Amino acid sequence: DWELIMIESKRRFALRAATGAALLATALIANAQTADAGYPSRPVTIVVPLFNEGRSIYDTIISLVNLEYPKEKLTVTVVDDCSTDDSYEWACKAASEHPNVRVLRNPHNLGKRRSINRAVMASRSEIIVSVDSDVMVDAQAVRELVARFVRPDIAAVGGWVDVRNKGDNWLTRMQTIKYFFSYHFLKNLEWAFRRVMCLSGCLTAYRRDVLVELHPILEHREICGVPIKYGEDRFLTRQIVKAGYLTTMTLKAVCWTAAPTRLEDYFSQQLRWRRSNIVDYVGALSHVWRLNPVIAVHYFSLFAMLLAYPALLMTAIAKGQL
Repeated sequence: DWELIMIESKRRFALRAATGAALLATALIANAQTADAGYPSRPVTIVVPLFNEGRSIYDTIISLVNLEYPKEKLTVTVVDDCSTDDSYEWACKAASEHPNVRVLRNPHNLGKRRSINRAVMASRSEIIVSVDSDVMVDAQAVRELVARFVRPDIAAVGGWVDVRNKGDNWLTRMQTIKYFFSYHFLKNLEWAFRRVMCLSGCLTAYRRDVLVELHPILEHREICGVPIKYGEDRFLTRQIVKAGYLTTMTLKAVCWTAAPTRLEDYFSQQLRWRRSNIVDYVGALSHVWRLNPVIAVHYFSLFAMLLAYPALLMTAIAKGQL
């Protein structure tokens, strides 16, 4: 009986502790979501890196120029990274129809990050919004992102990336749950302390002056002399935090991306993301520990889970436990 009482007491204590932590995180996040009612006055440039999207880039550009944001404050810059199809022609068609659309073409393939860097240096807007060329953006998204720049040290604000083909098959439904968990739970601690360590390039707003400050680092990213073109979003966010700025997010700014429908495409995407995650986690070992202890422990825990999960999964399969 005594053992049952102790077990029940521990269970109640754990439940209360978890509830208290959840309430604290909720309160901190509510504070972190403070919005500025004067956001429409800020000039914004939406940057869209482009490679082989075909006619769909025309539809993307049209949807962006029709966002609910003051037209005189909104510019769309498309950077074609030497597409081999007719993407550039479709982008130019959109530019010919809308005076606030500009199309740049790289002299050779530079990769996503350096393409965005080029557009940033050519812009004079206070806020740069990065949007992937294959996503659908909610009409209110840019307004909601800009509204979160309530302090001069907030350098980046990310939106919520959701899945637009949720009902295609069992795989897209599982990815929908994964995306939801990532944005609504996994990032909560980082969000509460305004140190979100990875903001997706699908939909994120940045202060241009911070991107210009970090330009030398972003332009020449390499490991042992080898240029690195993957994992740009995580690397950029980490460099912003490392420089002492704040990063946050809002679930009110939404975009939708197409999730892979085939296992081979899904595994290819996940392997690419895991590779970039490991590279960036290792690169963060030198400075993340200087952040708030809660953020540091959370960050290193995610790294440990990233490394341990495949090993534990293979061990379970080998022992016939799955």
